[in-house]
Formats: sequence, structure tokens, C-alpha cells
Amino acid sequence: MSDAPRHTLLDDAQGLGFGSLMAAFGMHLLLSAGLVTGQTAGMAVLISYATGWAFGPVFFVVNIPFYWLGYRRFGLAFTIKTFIAVALLTLFTSFIPGLIPLGAIQPGATAVIFGCITGAGLLALFRHGASLGGIGILALLIQDHTGFRAGWTQLAFDAVMFGLAFTLVPAQIVGWSFLGALVLNLTLAINHRRDRYIAT
Repeated sequence: MSDAPRHTLLDDAQGLGFGSLMAAFGMHLLLSAGLVTGQTAGMAVLISYATGWAFGPVFFVVNIPFYWLGYRRFGLAFTIKTFIAVALLTLFTSFIPGLIPLGAIQPGATAVIFGCITGAGLLALFRHGASLGGIGILALLIQDHTGFRAGWTQLAFDAVMFGLAFTLVPAQIVGWSFLGALVLNLTLAINHRRDRYIAT
């Protein structure tokens, strides 16, 4: 494994571009259906719904405090790549709605497709040493310092996000949103296995 070829700069550029674009399109589907999600993206979605501000800029600003945490936990290369991925997602979400306008869409189907597409995007970002920032980084730092498992921190945060969602969107929409988050997390859990990769 240690002799496996590493990604080139061009590989990383393609991976970050693909991953950010897929995640941005997934968010376009999610927002078009009025759904919500978890993690930092969920926080940005709820702020967007509550204020009317565009999701992309809100997501970019919400992530700013996490770059220092990412630098401390994963180093400079990860932080730079994550910043680029977040900036690309912010850019893509600003023009995708104009390029691919959506009419009435069924929320259940949208939730499943959102989970698959966004999961694929996140897998690409993870594979190229990046993320979309946020709570996952904080959760890992808490685990490092206290032993409290990162998964439980993320689960607790998502529980709060979905609880807040009930104050902004109908209960049925929250239910479909939970399905989307479940598909997303299953996509990551099943496919993000470092022991199955060769290239790093």
C-alpha cells in the first residue's frame, strides 16, 4: 500500500471539481424540494430558509470557523483543498439553478437521488484529501481530546438540526429529509473504505 501511486495535481483538480459539482447539484435538488439535511450544510439550509439568503454564501461563511480546526487536525493540504471545495460549491450553487431550473418534484424521490449524488460527490472529495468542512472536523477534534466518539457528536448535531427543521418546514418534509440524510450516510459508510483503496 505504501508504494501505491499518489494522485497528481491534475487528478486532485478533477476530483475536487467533480466532487464539488455533484454536491452542488445534490443541494440544488434538495433546496428545490424544500428539504433539509444534516451537518454544516443543514445549518446553512435552515439559515437560508429562515432569512431568504442564498444557500451558497451562507454555507461559505458558516464554514469559516472550521478551517483552523481542519488545519490543526489534518494539516495544511487538507485545509487548502477543503477551502477550494467549499468555494467551488458556493460558486456552483449560484448558477446551477439558472442552468437547470426544476419544476415540481416529488420529495421522496428527490431525497433518495440527493443522497446518492451528494454521497458520490463527497466520496470524490474524501478520496482527494478534502471535505466540505464543518461538524465532522469538530467531531474528530472532540474525539481526540475527550475520547467521545465522533459519530455520536455528528449524530447529536444532526438531531438538533432536524429538531429545528420542524419549526421551519412541515413534518412530512422533515421525514423525507431524514430519508435523504440516511441514503447519504449509507452511501458514505458502505463505499468510503480506506482498506479497499489502492491509490492515495
